[in-house]
Amino acid sequence: MKSKSTKRIENKKKKMAALIEISRLNEYDRNLKKTQISEANGSNSSELEPSVKKPRTEAPIGDTVEQKTLLPELGPSGKPKLSGLELQELKKMLREKTTKMRQQPVFKLRDMGTNASLSTDLENRVPLFLSDLQHLIMYSQLGHHAPYSPARWCALEKFNKLSTTCLLVVENMTVNHYTTHENIFPFVSSTFEHKLEILAPNSSNSDVVRELSMVPLTATQVKKFSTKFGTLEDAVHRTTEVFDSVRSLFPIEKDKESKNGLSMDLPFTDRFPRTQLLLSGWQMVEENFPLPIKGLMETKYAGYVLTKDRYEDVTPFSKMFGIDCEMCKTTIGDLELTRVSVVDEHLNTFYDTLVKPDNRITDYLTRFSGITYKMMRNITTRLKDVQDDLRRLLPADAILVGQSLGNDLHALKMMHPYVIDTSVIFNITGDRSRKTKLKTLTEEFLSEKIQEGQGGHCSTEDSLASLKLAQLKLRKSLYFGDAVMGNVHNEIRTCPELGTYNYATSMLKQTTKLDKTALVVCPEEITSKYKYCVDKGAEVRQQNEKIKFFSEKSCKEVVRKMCDSLGMFSLNIGHVKLQEGQLEGTKVFKNVDKWVKEIYEKMPTPGLVIVLFPGVEGSNGCCFIQLKRDV
Repeated sequence: MKSKSTKRIENKKKKMAALIEISRLNEYDRNLKKTQISEANGSNSSELEPSVKKPRTEAPIGDTVEQKTLLPELGPSGKPKLSGLELQELKKMLREKTTKMRQQPVFKLRDMGTNASLSTDLENRVPLFLSDLQHLIMYSQLGHHAPYSPARWCALEKFNKLSTTCLLVVENMTVNHYTTHENIFPFVSSTFEHKLEILAPNSSNSDVVRELSMVPLTATQVKKFSTKFGTLEDAVHRTTEVFDSVRSLFPIEKDKESKNGLSMDLPFTDRFPRTQLLLSGWQMVEENFPLPIKGLMETKYAGYVLTKDRYEDVTPFSKMFGIDCEMCKTTIGDLELTRVSVVDEHLNTFYDTLVKPDNRITDYLTRFSGITYKMMRNITTRLKDVQDDLRRLLPADAILVGQSLGNDLHALKMMHPYVIDTSVIFNITGDRSRKTKLKTLTEEFLSEKIQEGQGGHCSTEDSLASLKLAQLKLRKSLYFGDAVMGNVHNEIRTCPELGTYNYATSMLKQTTKLDKTALVVCPEEITSKYKYCVDKGAEVRQQNEKIKFFSEKSCKEVVRKMCDSLGMFSLNIGHVKLQEGQLEGTKVFKNVDKWVKEIYEKMPTPGLVIVLFPGVEGSNGCCFIQLKRDV
């Protein structure tokens, strides 16, 4: 297959050859006209000229000169020199082409997107979330009016020049299906420039439609619905605008007694649900928390374990535990765990132990860790023992609280889904990227002093301080102690994502607010899910005429309907589901490649085309993205 640079050079050669041919024809026409004029003049004065004695048998010398002048003069670069009208025409053509190119939308990956690319080595690859793809789709429709931006992983320039966006979801397809049978996907492989791995939900109760269709409430929306309905729990009951949402990165079992996690009473100490302080999945990525990402579990996170094999739904009554770790430097040149302390909500010590690292300690870092040689002399507890203890002691819905908690979990080599990070929920700088020290937060908000002694930090003291700060915020308000969340303008511009991940609104409703329309085509059982994510199962009312739903019986019919309707809607979603039996052979892969080709060829330009293999539990998915431009 020819490289892009080779194709560009060949195209330039063809253009130059065409220009030379045009110049040659123009020169020939000019010379012909001159000859005709001279012959006409010659016939008028033929009487004055002597007659030719013999007919010519060979071309005159002038003809040879004329033929030479048909080839245009070449410049220093070897390209033909143009002048006059030809030069003006060429400049005009180039100006028009440049103007047209500048008006074309542009899609490109940022570093986080490149890290998720299938061309990145598996050990260094970090998959994207389905929410990342959702943010791109919304941005392609709403641009800067979208509640979330895809800027963390990609850039879409001139989104307003897009004629349409098309998403094809092929459920039960995984990244392994593509990578092991890439030759059976010739069109997808050759046409789509960007191929990215997507993190598959790790929960049996997860659902692709819900993951794509539910958009977490922004801070502004939290205020709006809380003011209008009193609480978000009440808003869930009283309006079709707000849905409850469950994160499915970890293996979380659905609570059968609480119907869809609906409204519950609060502990008498809390003014709002503590679940609103939990970090979302992508916030945990941003804060460098260890996560059970397939591929990284075998490489970067080798030896890491989950705090539980299965988790329960987190609720406003889930217990909080403050946690802090101390580390020392060892012969591997890195820090290893030497002490861990956990305190419960009653501020009692829940677990506290010194830990002997697997490698010999070279620097106790006593002025920071508080650890000394004497303390460690008779310690036999290992990291594996600590992991086993915490896995046994912590409840399945425990909420861990700490300052820069990701560092502590890395020291423990453990992963946990429900975390509150005091360095995120408290901010006195007004800049989310600038973290405030725990010592400063404790003195500012609790009027207490910690880390005062000369003997270094105490992990019990630090874990208590973190837990007290979280409890104080729960007694005050969601915006207490946070300069970023303190005024609504900063909420919108600086950090809209810090609303709540536990409540959501409809993506389809959001994307059709600004004179946009949406089409959803899928089998009937999947269509009902998309409808639920618009109006909670109620009949789609007249004001939602912008959203059209079509149910088809087969995958072929879904694709055919998509092809027939492209260009009529600004957002087009086609969703097909392959059964396990269909995935046993390779015939279905050829069909998928054919479906993608049919849709792509029918797409108007410029258009954004996204194909999603969402993956299944235990196997990640992937997506293919291509911006189809005007030729």
